[in-house]
Amino acid sequence: MARYKLVVIGASAGGLTAIEKLLAPLPKDFGLPIVIVQHISPDSENYMVTLLNNNLALRVKEADEKEVVKPGTVYIAPPNFHVFIEEDLSITLSVEERVNFSRPSIDVLFETAAISIGNQVVGIVLTGGNQDGAMGLKMIKDRGGLTIVQSAEEAQVAIMPSIAIKTSHPDYVLTLSQISDLLLRVAGDFNPM
Repeated sequence: MARYKLVVIGASAGGLTAIEKLLAPLPKDFGLPIVIVQHISPDSENYMVTLLNNNLALRVKEADEKEVVKPGTVYIAPPNFHVFIEEDLSITLSVEERVNFSRPSIDVLFETAAISIGNQVVGIVLTGGNQDGAMGLKMIKDRGGLTIVQSAEEAQVAIMPSIAIKTSHPDYVLTLSQISDLLLRVAGDFNPM
């Protein structure tokens, strides 16, 4: 199995519940950084950070410009900003045009991670009601990364997982608890630079 450096997760409608359930089993010393794009209103207070911090062992924070991501931390895309992943695992925030009617866009996060670290990224698409994330997940797959989609049957809104499955032919289609188990195995295989 490849040595991974980063987990990127995309979610839309129903995402907060799915993200919490997915991340709850992960320990505070989880061996990989996690960057999440959850579609939220541009003027949101980003209550996700507070809610997740209260319910997870992992540290959760809003992503900051030029911040280098670290294992055991979950970075949430700020409202109205795209998140780019750079080769040194730093974050660049952008207010470029919306992609798939969204800013932050899952595709932007996934595609920049695929370009920057290729086969060392794990991409996960969760519940949602649009097609954001499908092309980005395909790019991660094409560059040798690990691709996972939440089972459409389990997803609160099945559209986003269904499109991601058809578009990217992911390595795994799993329930949230199965994804958690896989992440624990993958993180155990983590080899720092």
